Amino acid sequence: MVSQEAKKQGVSLVVAAIKNETSTEIRKFSPAVRWFSLGEFSRMFEFFKQEGVKKVIMAGQISPHRLFSREVQDSPQIQELLTSIKDRKANSIFSGIAKKLSEQSLELIDSTTFVKDYLPKKGVLTKKEPSALEKEDIKFGIDLAHKIAELDIGLSVGVKQKAILAIEALEGTDNLIRRAGALARGGVVIAKVGRPNQDMRFDIPVIGLATVKTLVQAKAGCLAIEAGKTLFLDLQQSLALADRRNISIVAV
Repeated sequence: MVSQEAKKQGVSLVVAAIKNETSTEIRKFSPAVRWFSLGEFSRMFEFFKQEGVKKVIMAGQISPHRLFSREVQDSPQIQELLTSIKDRKANSIFSGIAKKLSEQSLELIDSTTFVKDYLPKKGVLTKKEPSALEKEDIKFGIDLAHKIAELDIGLSVGVKQKAILAIEALEGTDNLIRRAGALARGGVVIAKVGRPNQDMRFDIPVIGLATVKTLVQAKAGCLAIEAGKTLFLDLQQSLALADRRNISIVAV
């Protein structure tokens, strides 16, 4: 999506694609794509220099479970990165990567540079408005999510009637929704926020069609996101599905 939107704005991106993570669809939108294993920083930097790259933008996700994979354990470059940071929280890891880029005279820029239209503003995004009880849970959940985001534990929580059902950690939002939904037996409210002083260069909150499908499976009642900080992929498809399944989505 980033590559598509950049192209519309007259920018053709050079893409360092990560094996087993980046969609092969990327070839349709960028003329210069090269594939790398997760820890091949030096080869990636050489590629950027060959292509005359000065600015870098992060897009997409690396599956969190790969942090403990054999690939990571056996990569000297990743191990060097991990030993150079104070802990293995997401913010620490991405800050470490940003530092490595800077050492190569590469500037990491705002990850929403080409996709600002996909950051919803405040308001109810679906046809269905939250109920009075859901509004109370939204406020409760958003306040709680801000607290765990400040600790860099995760960005999302699941609540129902002001009971805390699940808190996100490394497993990601979809798994959080599944856990909360199983406990709630319907009607769970999911709240997702950015960090305090969110660094928009990396690891911003993201939801999309997969998120809404998981909400449907969990029989959730409402999803609340932080306006202006949450990237909403597949926006129209997602809202159409939420409307069909009587789920409210709100940006607060």
